[in-house]
Amino acid sequence: MPDLAPALPQEVARLAASPEVRSAFNWFRAHEPQFLQWQIEMARIPAPPFGESARGDWLAERFREVGLDDVRIDDVGNVFGTHPGFGRRHVALSAHIDTVFPANTPLNIRQQGSRIYGPGVSDNGAGVAAMLAIAALLGAVRIRHALPFVFIGNVGEEGEGDLRGMRHIFSTPRWKDSIAHSLVLDGAGADTIVAEALGSRRFEVIVRGPGGHSWSDFGAPNPIVILAKAIDAFTATPVPSAPKTTFNIGVIRGGTSVNSIPESASMKVDIRSTSMSEMERLEQSLRLALNRAVEDETLAAEMRSSAQKRPSGVNCEVVVIGNRPAGELQAGARILQVIRAVDLQLNNTAQVQRASTDANIPLSLGLEAIAIGGGGSGGGAHTLQEWFDSNGRELALKRILLTMLALAGAGE
Repeated sequence: MPDLAPALPQEVARLAASPEVRSAFNWFRAHEPQFLQWQIEMARIPAPPFGESARGDWLAERFREVGLDDVRIDDVGNVFGTHPGFGRRHVALSAHIDTVFPANTPLNIRQQGSRIYGPGVSDNGAGVAAMLAIAALLGAVRIRHALPFVFIGNVGEEGEGDLRGMRHIFSTPRWKDSIAHSLVLDGAGADTIVAEALGSRRFEVIVRGPGGHSWSDFGAPNPIVILAKAIDAFTATPVPSAPKTTFNIGVIRGGTSVNSIPESASMKVDIRSTSMSEMERLEQSLRLALNRAVEDETLAAEMRSSAQKRPSGVNCEVVVIGNRPAGELQAGARILQVIRAVDLQLNNTAQVQRASTDANIPLSLGLEAIAIGGGGSGGGAHTLQEWFDSNGRELALKRILLTMLALAGAGE
């Protein structure tokens, strides 16, 4: 990691010592109950992939309440609000509003002191609450800054959403050309800086056959058996530890009853790597394993069947359901220099990491972006036992504010 630009620590120290920013820090401390209440309210609104509209409406109303300008919801459901400044380029603060949980998941959100429990309270309740805290602060405490801010509650970060909210934003000329720096809030904590985008590819594999009765149609090729054979072969594929590469089979479906040969079966496969070539190698291994499994089961079915009753064929379809691009910041990127200077000022230790976040999209386009936590602590992400503790949120809010002001040119 390159050394910090000599003037940055002094610039951040000057910001932190200003009367306006000291007032802002005190404001954060006094208003923590409101932040936690926002977090609880939002977590009680369902936001499954492709079903975020009710939560988007709620966030738009909060944006208006805290005084953001030009509040709007775009064609895919992203929520925008701006805080004025000078110049055409913006500093963006975003947090995804969707959850990984499907529709009709029980949202039993409860509070015990500083802790709240329930699906989505941390991922990404923590990020959205921190974003609202910053937006509300700017409406309550006057702090000079040059570049304007745009606040974004984006959809489609989780699962098969495939970063569709961010893809839409950065395919829109208005934002692609005007966002100078993107600060993405995802989850809890203040101890990480995601500056490298982890690539991923996701597939749904569907195998179809003639189906039939387990007795009278015995011998027909079985799509579930084909998937089982393919899984056995694919999971034997060696993967390197460097560059780190992983695979997962997360969903498998098929069949109607124990005495029916299924007409179809499917599975969903996730491949991740810091290397595009490793992802391509694993994808080829998956396709090869499937082709061999189809051939083996077809041959076995022919041997099981009588000459008078030859089995019908099977087919296999591989559908791409996710493709998250990899990317990383250019050497000496200002956004990374700034957050490292802010962490130095706040005596905060944070590690630079690679992960799959909304920052993948701007990073893949060569734009400046990082993802950080919204503060506090959390655990159990993507489970019904998820939890968040607001103790320590203030540190992250200071970190976010100082980073945004330094990027925007505060006091200019």
